[in-house]
Amino acid sequence: MELLGFSAGQVHPLASLDEAAAFLGGNAAARFVWADFPIEEVSAAPDVWRENVRRLAGAPILDLHLTDATNTAHPSYFDTTHAYDMVIFRKLTFETSRAIAEADGSPVTAVEAAPKPRRYPPGFLPALARIDTQPVTFFVFDTVLVTVRPGPSRTIDQVRQRLLESCQEPRPVAPKAYGHAPLLHGTRPPSRPEDLMLRLLNAMVDRYLELRAPLTRQLDRWQRALLNSRRSFSSWEGLLDARIQLRRLEHLSEEQRDALQEFRDSVLDNRYSADPTEPADKAPGRDEVLLVRINDLMEHIQRVLAHARRLEDSIESAVQIHFSAVAHRTNRTMRTLTLITALFMPLTLITGIFGMNFERMPWLREPDGFWWSIGLMGAVVVILAAVWGLGRQLER
Repeated sequence: MELLGFSAGQVHPLASLDEAAAFLGGNAAARFVWADFPIEEVSAAPDVWRENVRRLAGAPILDLHLTDATNTAHPSYFDTTHAYDMVIFRKLTFETSRAIAEADGSPVTAVEAAPKPRRYPPGFLPALARIDTQPVTFFVFDTVLVTVRPGPSRTIDQVRQRLLESCQEPRPVAPKAYGHAPLLHGTRPPSRPEDLMLRLLNAMVDRYLELRAPLTRQLDRWQRALLNSRRSFSSWEGLLDARIQLRRLEHLSEEQRDALQEFRDSVLDNRYSADPTEPADKAPGRDEVLLVRINDLMEHIQRVLAHARRLEDSIESAVQIHFSAVAHRTNRTMRTLTLITALFMPLTLITGIFGMNFERMPWLREPDGFWWSIGLMGAVVVILAAVWGLGRQLER
């Protein structure tokens, strides 16, 4: 379990749930707590965990939502209650990023200490690495963000470390350009649980975006192998598996986009149902920023979805071109065989005629009959070749 408290632009590490409850009971405004739990801790004692969350957030988690949070095969999903919103988002596993980097032969920025790429023998085509994901569940309360994840997560750990470092670094007064912050929207800590959740989701989607380059290079090798005229293509099983993985990535992106779309619709429905004690002109402004970040995140997911579809279309086009090239080579071979057959058919006819068992035949008893027949065969070949050559000239 990891606990962080956010207040007045500061991030405070918390040691226990009691300390987190005391932190939320302070006098400062805009306080909230991020409670991060591994799925093993939740599955070991679900009733105890739910009671601890109720004491911290002030509302219990429903039984069905608790079951969904501990289901490692659950797709991306969104649901809402009067007390909290639940978002399930599937993220890439670290092993998937490392496997794709290894098969691609170049390191991925998301992979730390990636192994050296394998040296494949000439003509060997590595299959597309399997795209495995894990669900991360977000319970968004008014003052508490609860995350449930299966096992360690480098993405979440990096976001937490970045948040702690952002409070120690001095903030620039007037930045000249947009800085590179792949895990956060900026150096300012989040001001509400929804903002923190979107930053975590943004970091997870960035992992999908980083896979575009290695996936493209791997698929380019498949296309070159398909269009290689010197070597016949036989890795059809690997090509089918590559299409299956791209379809899997496409379905994951569609589920993520649908979940965020439902979350966006929920924000739009509740944007005017703010706290009566809060100024009327403040809540819409906060929701506007939230909607902008949701739209930006959905645009990133749409880019991943569009890239997966482009790669799938590229494979389909390469397969069609491959079969067209094979058909073209077959047609050229058949044309050559047809030409040879057409040249030798008249010669076969002549030899068949002179092979008849008649007593009286022209040139049969002549001393130069053999050479006359050879000359006749050569003349037939020359006439046919001349006719075909003239026909080609006329076509040109």
